[in-house]
Amino acid sequence: MLIESQIQRNKYLKDLTTFKVGGPAQELVLVDTIEMMLDVMQYIRKKKILYMVLGKGSNCLFDDKGFPGLIVLNKINFFQEKGSVFEVGAGFSYSHLGVKTARKGWSGLEFASGIPGTVGGAVYMNAGANGMETKDSLSHVSYIDEEGKLIKKAKKDLTFSYRSSSFHQMQAIIVSAEFALTASKDARARQIEIVKYRAKTQPFGENSAGCIFRNPKIESAGALIEKCGLKGISVGNAKISLKHGNFIINEGDAKSCEIAELISKIQAEVKMQTGCDLEVEIKRVPNE
Repeated sequence: MLIESQIQRNKYLKDLTTFKVGGPAQELVLVDTIEMMLDVMQYIRKKKILYMVLGKGSNCLFDDKGFPGLIVLNKINFFQEKGSVFEVGAGFSYSHLGVKTARKGWSGLEFASGIPGTVGGAVYMNAGANGMETKDSLSHVSYIDEEGKLIKKAKKDLTFSYRSSSFHQMQAIIVSAEFALTASKDARARQIEIVKYRAKTQPFGENSAGCIFRNPKIESAGALIEKCGLKGISVGNAKISLKHGNFIINEGDAKSCEIAELISKIQAEVKMQTGCDLEVEIKRVPNE
């Protein structure tokens, strides 16, 4: 098969993730078109193999032993403008989308600037910031279902909630999304202010997976962690950011087990001091 000739083996996941953590993937294939993704899904169904879709590799923590299956690296990154509607490939940078649309004078995705993931990951997680969520400007999503069929659905036919979507319960690969935006002469200025604020309050330029925990209803996870005096503590080369309590930084060659231990320490201390149970937001991918 053509797909088999495209497969790489023993590619280290630490080179493909923002945490810079993770052992080798048994197999990896880079996909840059919807047509190729359809072929990959047929290959997966025929071989009945374990697989995982990866975009920019943010918001996930791989095991040091690697992943015993196929990593599908989604690089479908087309960008099409249709008036106020923008159709974008799932592998397109979400941060770049926020910048690009704001520069063109369109409002609705300014908050995406600085979010270290792809459009597909943002839709899957219903990523959000600054009081906005991905679902707010989303109009349609195209995906390949478990039977290998290409399907397009309107937002109203899907479910979105805080850091979650219908895709959490589906065996599907998101290939593109459409966003309906609003013309605004102030969009670029708002987008720049959002980036400035993030640069001031979050550890930009350091190896992390973004926010580790979901925000509980009582208070933000970062604020709770800071109140508990945990900022700056570390396990091995994994350290809680001094800039933002809800970020763990890989200071060099942190191991997955060190990050996992630090996560557990945070949860235990916050529970003891505040009674709050912090729920992990990032996806931990075991070697099994």
